[in-house]
Amino acid sequence: MKHEIIGQTVPAVEVELDKGEAMFTQSGAMAWMDPSIKGESKMEGGFLKGIGRKFAGESLFMVTYSSEKDGAKIAFASTVPGTILPLQFQGTGGMICQKKAFLCAQRSVSLETIFTKKLSAGALGGEGFILQRLSGDGMAFLEVDGDAVTKELAPGETILVDTGNVVAFEDGISYEIERIKGVKNIFFGGEGLFLTKLTGPGKIILQTQNFNDFAGRIASLIPSGS
Repeated sequence: MKHEIIGQTVPAVEVELDKGEAMFTQSGAMAWMDPSIKGESKMEGGFLKGIGRKFAGESLFMVTYSSEKDGAKIAFASTVPGTILPLQFQGTGGMICQKKAFLCAQRSVSLETIFTKKLSAGALGGEGFILQRLSGDGMAFLEVDGDAVTKELAPGETILVDTGNVVAFEDGISYEIERIKGVKNIFFGGEGLFLTKLTGPGKIILQTQNFNDFAGRIASLIPSGS
């Protein structure tokens, strides 16, 4: 499978498939495709997994696109200004992703919904209880708000991140939520009440834009009705 990232502001990934190759995505992510590619919508993994994806902010149904000839192309577009990040899986290990980060993947990649291990991480972290895990063997693509920043944490190394700026992290990363300390910081710091604590070893992927905060700022500028 060949792929090309097209565009810079609101990019798309164009994938070239040979006969029998397939990609899957959430409903609505496909931008354009060769007429020899056929799509099939279904509730991947059954009803319970479909409901889990719905809680994670994804579609209840997934769409699988299969090619009927060699060299057919299909494109999947991002929804907001940012970056499309390719990930290569080789059958060992996986990546835990925040909701709405998943864009598309080869059919040999597995997407499953998981729950955060600690109640505080779900109840207070701003991303809900539910995350998603990618694993298997093949290519997957994540949608990143703004630019992608990749860091490799050494064993025991810790970084504190605004929850909305976390995209994904490897299985070996410990994921917790910490309350911001100090009354002045809480009320006048301009940040949320909680930060995500990521502890190595492993790779983490961050994004430079928190689109929820950006949308909130835009909404605050819209005049309210009388």
